[in-house]
Amino acid sequence: MSEEGVFTIRPAGRHILTIGRDLIQDPYAAVVELVKNAFDADSEFVQLDFRAKPSVGEYCIVISDGGHGMSRDDVVERWLVPSTNDKLKRKLSPNGRVLQGRKGVGRFAASILGDDLLLETTTKSGEKTSVFVEWETFEAAHYLDQVELLIETRDAGEQAGTVLTIKGGQAGLEEWNDAQFRRLQYELRKLTPPVAAVSGVELKQEKFEIQLKISGFQGVPDTEETISSFPILEFYDYMISGTVDENGAGVLRYSTQKIENASAEQFSVDFSGFFEKTCGSLSFDIRVYDRNKDDIDQIIRRGLKDKDGHYLGNLAARQLLNFNNGIGVYRNGFRIRPLGDAQFDWLKLNQQRIQNPSRKVGSNQVIGFVHIESEEKSGLVEKSARDGLKENAAYQRLIEVTTKVIEELEARRFALRRSLELGKPKSRVEKQIRQLFSDDHIRVDVLKRLERSGIGESVIKEISELLAKDIAVKNKAAESLRQTVAVYQGQATLGKIVNVVLHEGRRPLNFFKNQVPNLEYWGGVFEKDPTSENLDNILPIARELGHNADVFAQLFGRLDPLAAGKRAEPASFNLLKVLQGAFKVFDNTLRDSGINFGINGPGDFEFIGWKQDFYAIFTNLIDNSIYWMSEKKVDDASISIRFEVEDGKLSFIDYRDSGPGIDKSLIESEVIFDPEFSTKTDGTGLGLAIAGEAASRNGLELNVLDTDRGAYFRLQRADGE
Repeated sequence: MSEEGVFTIRPAGRHILTIGRDLIQDPYAAVVELVKNAFDADSEFVQLDFRAKPSVGEYCIVISDGGHGMSRDDVVERWLVPSTNDKLKRKLSPNGRVLQGRKGVGRFAASILGDDLLLETTTKSGEKTSVFVEWETFEAAHYLDQVELLIETRDAGEQAGTVLTIKGGQAGLEEWNDAQFRRLQYELRKLTPPVAAVSGVELKQEKFEIQLKISGFQGVPDTEETISSFPILEFYDYMISGTVDENGAGVLRYSTQKIENASAEQFSVDFSGFFEKTCGSLSFDIRVYDRNKDDIDQIIRRGLKDKDGHYLGNLAARQLLNFNNGIGVYRNGFRIRPLGDAQFDWLKLNQQRIQNPSRKVGSNQVIGFVHIESEEKSGLVEKSARDGLKENAAYQRLIEVTTKVIEELEARRFALRRSLELGKPKSRVEKQIRQLFSDDHIRVDVLKRLERSGIGESVIKEISELLAKDIAVKNKAAESLRQTVAVYQGQATLGKIVNVVLHEGRRPLNFFKNQVPNLEYWGGVFEKDPTSENLDNILPIARELGHNADVFAQLFGRLDPLAAGKRAEPASFNLLKVLQGAFKVFDNTLRDSGINFGINGPGDFEFIGWKQDFYAIFTNLIDNSIYWMSEKKVDDASISIRFEVEDGKLSFIDYRDSGPGIDKSLIESEVIFDPEFSTKTDGTGLGLAIAGEAASRNGLELNVLDTDRGAYFRLQRADGE
């Protein structure tokens, strides 16, 4: 026997609890869903008021907003309809906000927060609709359509907005302890990114405050606050930010605060060859913190304070990082949980750090924000249970691109940390050469020992002559080595300022390229027809040829002292003229950059040494000043040199600029004089190393001094000179 018929699916009464209480993973997720609803209602705020009455074993959660409210029809046809696609179809709120809710189940998350719910919503016209829901009635009902809810609508004349009042008993009251509320505060702080972390993101900055009030809970301090971002965010050690488009091409910007006024680096990336699937356009703001004790102290010195304005201690700062780290994923300005939770290492950073601890960063060192596009554009689909993104091909691409971006930061961080470690005190090349070859103290010591041993005078004399001859040969080799090093450093300095040649030589070179063919043409015409009219076509070109040739001659004349191939013996030269010559190398650059300069010192002083070395010292210093004052857009940019003479000898030369200055830690460690160390984006780290060596060859020391403004170098006679 068979029976046929048409039937309908009748959800069980507890279906509402399944998509609410059972689907939503925790009470924080439930609160977040209700906060998002307030945002979707165009409210400028949402107030979360947690009140407890321990004496009677009750608590109450009141969630209120000042949005547009809902009409009776909205409540009946949308709010009471599970899985409605209303927001999915509308996409935008009446005021143009991108709607956060899409699944149509978020409001039922309230069932995890308490035993019953009172919805009171008022439209702009003053129409107020109320619905009271007891969640146990859904549990008791056999079918969902058997649950009846009383809806009351009246004209209340109240301001627009929605108020949800959730009440619970002793079981729920015991759940809301101090740890739970601290976790709630954490979730709310991470819900929306701070303004600083959405730079470059196409996201309308909406006014939306989250206000939290807690009162009456045992063991929990009463609280009333407006949720704000974590205070540690702006005190990062390293940061990388920017955008990578759906094809894998992007522009990123790297910066560091490990040293003051370090140059930021902007560079292009292309990840298109690595992956097949797109995940839409991604925007990044990722900040990394070193966690050694000294590193934490440095973060604190940048200004890390508590809410009362007191500097945090090392332990408190470390705990702040422990609690707030993680790389969150945000869509339309709201985080997708649990991506970004401190304990949820979705990028496997810790696993990679174990393999290479010196180069890789761990999850507890990172606070980051990754902004993704809509589901339609990105393919990144949020799970209905609000527990992350579906692990599809687009999600794998998100992981891969984000990992690549972090690797760009890691490479630059590793290079900087390695260069900082080079700053341990060390002798310069010139001093090392002297130590190897310049003294004959060993010969003297050997001869004394031979005398005390009773060796004959003739034998001692013979040994002395042999040692003296050997020392002479080695000193000659030392001088040759010194000369070679000096020549190479001069050439390196010339290479450093090649941009001067390119900048100033481009115009005359273009003239020669364009006008020489014209000169040849009109020369041929004049040869056939030597008229005054044809001569008039030749003369202007000829005059300009002479002018541009003079530009080249002057340019190479200014660079000539740096290009000497072989070093002569030290000679007397006018110090003031050499310093003026160093500035002439940058004549046009200084003028174009609006940098003033001046030299103060006796005009008749003659210094005995190598003129090329002084050009190397001061062209490197001037080149650095021009770079940093231009990079940091310094107002009233200036460079000054002052030198003093005492008893016919150079006392010191002071070099100062009005630029951003040099980090105190770099001054103390003298790492800036180490080859390969540079805080410039594309720096070689040779300039100051060369300047220091050039000074040493002339019996001088180049030191950097601490000052309130700009860079301050002093060149003075070395100890014992």
